[in-house]
Amino acid sequence: MNAVTQAASQRIKRIRLPIVTKLTLSFLSIILLSSLIFTIVGIQLINNRIIEEAQDRVRNDLNAAREIYQNHLQHVEDAVEFTTVRLFMEDILRGDIRQEYLDELTRFKESESLDVLTITDANGKVILRVNNPALSGDDQSRDEIVAMALKTKSAASGTTIVAAEELRRESETLAKQAYFKFIETPMARPRLESVETAGMMLKAAVPIFDEGGQLIGVVYGGILLNRNYDIVDKVKQTVFQGVVYEGKDIGTATIFLDDLRISTNVKDENGERAIGTRIQEDVYNKVFVEEEPWIGRAYVVTDWYITAYEPIRDIRGRIIGILYVGILEQKYSDIQSQTVWIFVGITLAGAALTTVFALWISRQISNPIRKLVAASEQLAEGNLDAKVHLTSGDEFGKLAYRFNQMAEALRQRDERLKEFTKRKIMESERLAIVGQLAANVAHELNNPLQGIVTYSSLLLEKDVCDDPSRQNIEKIAIQANRCREIIRGLLDFSRQKKPVKTLANINALLRGCVSLVENQALFHNITVAQNLDESLPMIVVDPSQIERVFLNLIINAAEAMDGGGTLRLTTSYGLNAKNVEIEVKDSGHGISIENMQRIFNPFFTTKEIGHGVGLGLAISYGIVREHNGEITVESELGKGAKFTVSLPVVTKVSEENGNKIADFAH
Repeated sequence: MNAVTQAASQRIKRIRLPIVTKLTLSFLSIILLSSLIFTIVGIQLINNRIIEEAQDRVRNDLNAAREIYQNHLQHVEDAVEFTTVRLFMEDILRGDIRQEYLDELTRFKESESLDVLTITDANGKVILRVNNPALSGDDQSRDEIVAMALKTKSAASGTTIVAAEELRRESETLAKQAYFKFIETPMARPRLESVETAGMMLKAAVPIFDEGGQLIGVVYGGILLNRNYDIVDKVKQTVFQGVVYEGKDIGTATIFLDDLRISTNVKDENGERAIGTRIQEDVYNKVFVEEEPWIGRAYVVTDWYITAYEPIRDIRGRIIGILYVGILEQKYSDIQSQTVWIFVGITLAGAALTTVFALWISRQISNPIRKLVAASEQLAEGNLDAKVHLTSGDEFGKLAYRFNQMAEALRQRDERLKEFTKRKIMESERLAIVGQLAANVAHELNNPLQGIVTYSSLLLEKDVCDDPSRQNIEKIAIQANRCREIIRGLLDFSRQKKPVKTLANINALLRGCVSLVENQALFHNITVAQNLDESLPMIVVDPSQIERVFLNLIINAAEAMDGGGTLRLTTSYGLNAKNVEIEVKDSGHGISIENMQRIFNPFFTTKEIGHGVGLGLAISYGIVREHNGEITVESELGKGAKFTVSLPVVTKVSEENGNKIADFAH
C-alpha cells in the first residue's frame, strides 16, 4: 500500500501544473469530501442544538416566571404590612369600627388589588372583614399562615388553598370566581372529580403590636389566583413580549391548582383561555409524585410545546400546584427544517460555485492584494492620502472602496481632531480663567456679606419685637444668608479638591449618612428601607467626599417626596463584580424628561427660590468622576426617581514615587 501511495505521489509531482491550478484542485477535493461529512454531522448537531437551546430558554423563562410570581407574593406581604402601621388599628381591635376606617381600608384594598383584607385579634378571632364587615367572630387561628404569624410574631406569607366555605365568608363573588367545572382535553390526566370549588391564594399575615410591643392582633390579606390573569399575562408580556407565530402565541404561562388550570393564557380550540382543563398525566407524576421539575416536550391543550413545570408549595413545603411556562414547538420545528435545508443548500451551492470559479478567482487574487498591501504600507507610514484604484465589483473592489473610505475618514478625523483639540484647549483656558475669576469674586464678596449677616443678626437681637424696622432687618438677614450660601456653594464647586482615598466600607458610610438625617423633621414621615449587600468588600474612596454625595442624594430624595414616602437604599455588585453600585430610590414626584438632561448642570434647580442653588448634584457628579465612577438617574413622572452611583472595586492604595496608586481588584 505504501509503495502504491509513493508511486502515485511521484506521478503527481511529475505533472507540471500552475500553482493556481494545484491550489484549485486541492481545494475542490477537500471541500467536496468535507461537505459530505459536515452535512451529515451538521444536520444532527443543528437538530440537537436547537432542542437544547429551546430547553435552555424555557428553563430561563421558568426562572423569570418564578420571580414574577414571588414578586406578586411579596407585593401582598408589603401591602398587608403597610396596613398594620395605620394609626386606627388599635381602635378597630378595641371594637371602635368607624365608617371612615372601613372606607379607608376598602380604598386601600382596591388600590393594592387585594381580594381579601381581614383583621383578627391576638387569638385569631376575626374583628373586621373589609369585604364583609357584617360577618366576624370566626376563628382563623387554624389557618396556617395566620397561625405562623401568631406563633413567630412576624410576617408570614405563601401560597395556600382556601376552601369554598371560607371564600363565601369573604364574598360570594370570590366563591364563584374559584369554581371550575372540568373540561376534558386530549391527553389530560384522568380524574374522578368533575368540579373544583377551592381557590388558590397568595396570602400574607402580619402581626399588630401596641405601643408596649405586645401582640394585639393580625392583619391578613390575599389575592385569589383563580381566574386572575395578572401573573400569567405579566410573564407572557415580560418574558415572551407577546410575540405571535403563525397566529399563535409563541409563549404561554399557567398556574395549576393540583392538576387544574386556574389561570392561563393557553388558548383552547375556540381561542378562549383554557381554564378548567387539566395537565398531562406523565407531567403531573413527575412534578407532583416525584417532586421534580419537568423540562421537555409536552402536549398542552391543543398543541405541542417545549415546556417547563415546577411545583408550587405552601408555607409548610407541601406541593399544592404547578407553575408552567412553554414555547410553541412548531416554531422550533420549522427552524430545524429551514436550518437543515439552508445548511444543505449552502453546502451544495458552495461546492458548485467553488468548482466553477475557483480557478478564475485564484487568478484575480494576486494583483488586488499587491495594490492593497502597498496602499496599507503608505497609510501605516502616515500618508493619509493613499488610495487604491480598483474598478472590479467583487470583494476586492469593495475592500478597496472601504479602504479609500477609511483613509479619507482617518484624514478628516485627523483634521477634526486637530481643530477640536485646539478649540478645547482654548475653551479650557477660558473656562479656567472664568472659574478663577468666579472664585476670586466669590471670595471677595464673602467678607462684606459676613459683615452684613453679623450686623443684621446683632440688630435683630437688640430690636424689640414690635419695632416697624424689624421686618426689614429680617429680610436683610435672610437674603444675606442666602447670598452666603450661594457663594459657599460656588466656592465648593470651583475648588473641588482631589480625593484623599483610603479603605472604607460603603455600607457603613451609607448607614452613617442615614443616622445623620433620620431624626430631622424632614424624615419623620419617610420610611427608609435599606437593602445592603454585606458581602461587598471594602474599597478605596475618600469617605468624606462619598458621604457628601450620599447626603446630597438622600436629602434630595426626601425633599422630592414632600416629607412622606419610601426611601430605598440598595448596595450590590455591578457587572462582573468590577463595580459597587449604590441605589437611592424615592417615591416622589419624579423628574421630567427635559429636566433629566440638565439635572447635573451647575446652578440648575427645580426648588423654590431660597431653597437651593443647584450645585449639590453638580458637586456630587464631580466627586464620583474623580473616583473613576459614574452617577446615573432614572425617573418617571409621578413614580419617583432612582439615582445609581457606580464606584470601581479598588481594594488597595500603594505609594509609588510619592503618588498614590489605586490597585483594582480582579
